[in-house]
Amino acid sequence: MPDSRTTTTWKSFWEKGGLWRALLLAAVYFALYQGLSLAFTPLTSLVDDPNSAGAVVVYYVLPLLVGGLLLVGFIASVGWWHEVFGAQPIRGRGWMWIAVVVVLLFNILRFATIDYSETGFDVVATWLLAGLLIGFAEEVLTRGLVVNLLRKAGSREIVVAVISAGVFAGLHSGNLLSGQNLFATAIQVVYTFAFGICMYLAMRVTGTIITPILLHASTDPGVFLQVAHPAEGALTGIANLSNAVVIVVGLVLIFFIRGRVRESHGRERSLEP
Repeated sequence: MPDSRTTTTWKSFWEKGGLWRALLLAAVYFALYQGLSLAFTPLTSLVDDPNSAGAVVVYYVLPLLVGGLLLVGFIASVGWWHEVFGAQPIRGRGWMWIAVVVVLLFNILRFATIDYSETGFDVVATWLLAGLLIGFAEEVLTRGLVVNLLRKAGSREIVVAVISAGVFAGLHSGNLLSGQNLFATAIQVVYTFAFGICMYLAMRVTGTIITPILLHASTDPGVFLQVAHPAEGALTGIANLSNAVVIVVGLVLIFFIRGRVRESHGRERSLEP
């Protein structure tokens, strides 16, 4: 049975929040995720086709299950179920729907421009599962835990948005370790930062982290499937503009973010000017 004093000390440490605790949590998660994912390395010998359903399970589904369990375990240890999955303590504004509409529109376009006859049902289904796990793990970490830690320290929402998106982008810089070239990684970091801003706005305007989880869950499968199995037609070219549009939208909308969450005997909703 866990010692109550140890539990209290652990929870008190994280309740103080702040930037360095947010960065510490993200760094520890990344290290544990990468380290524990190595346990699935022997299974890669069973994968012949990198675009097969089996490859998606080995390279994405299984490691992401581990990552999701790590995050659930942490949330349980500090008792932040409501703070992560409950209603947002600060309201959104109507203009924030721009981020939701842009991301959702291009996700629909991607799924509409996949050659399903070439892809196969098993691959599509496995990617949808992987997408849900990606959305859960990455959004709970960055828009859930990192945002919560920054708000506990009294950070303004512009800081919360930028730091949480920066952590999200920083995690993707780890693709250098898997052999991705520097230029492609740099572009990905810029895109993921802007995408992170859009996910923050989606959470704010809908009042729940479930929205960015689902938006994110429908983004990655569409990207991977459409790149590997693109359908012919002009619509495919439009869908391929998604990264550029998301970058512009995310970077522009940063400048409109206002507000602060203040704590005084519990969370109080703050109003934006």
